[in-house]
Amino acid sequence: MYLISIYFDKKTNKILQWYIDKIAEKTGNHFMIENRVPPHMTIAAIEARNVDVLKSAFDDLNGKLYAGSMKIVSIGQLFPYVMYATPVLDQKLFNLSEEVYNAFCDIPETTMSEYYKPFSWLPHITLGKTLDKVQMEKAFQAMQESFVPFTAQYNEIGISKVNPHEDVGRFKLV
Repeated sequence: MYLISIYFDKKTNKILQWYIDKIAEKTGNHFMIENRVPPHMTIAAIEARNVDVLKSAFDDLNGKLYAGSMKIVSIGQLFPYVMYATPVLDQKLFNLSEEVYNAFCDIPETTMSEYYKPFSWLPHITLGKTLDKVQMEKAFQAMQESFVPFTAQYNEIGISKVNPHEDVGRFKLV
């Protein structure tokens, strides 16, 4: 499994990392920290035998995608294990998702995750992962006490391998 994700500027990273650290502190679940998962928002998830079949499509996106901002307005949960920050899906973010999907959808011997297709994608920024029921309750309480909506700036896109997280390639957005 390979992920195409956007990454944030230093200020946004600092805010998101603070929430990740807060959840880890309150829950005792340090999955995000121990696995060095940087703050990011996944745009596409692709099953492929190896990354080589994806590299040229990824490289072709360089210079075609734009940096931008998004409003992070709420906290959500993907039951039973994930706590995330929720951005507003505006036209600019939708277009970015669609361009990425179109770049990879016709590559032979790959499968795009149905959860990241246009009109089927729930934008989210994972703050806590592999949380059990008690940890999920503590994470929710931590976010209820500390989360404040903010505007995030994204300025890079990357391709990574999962389990464990490993960057394969990354470039700045225009």
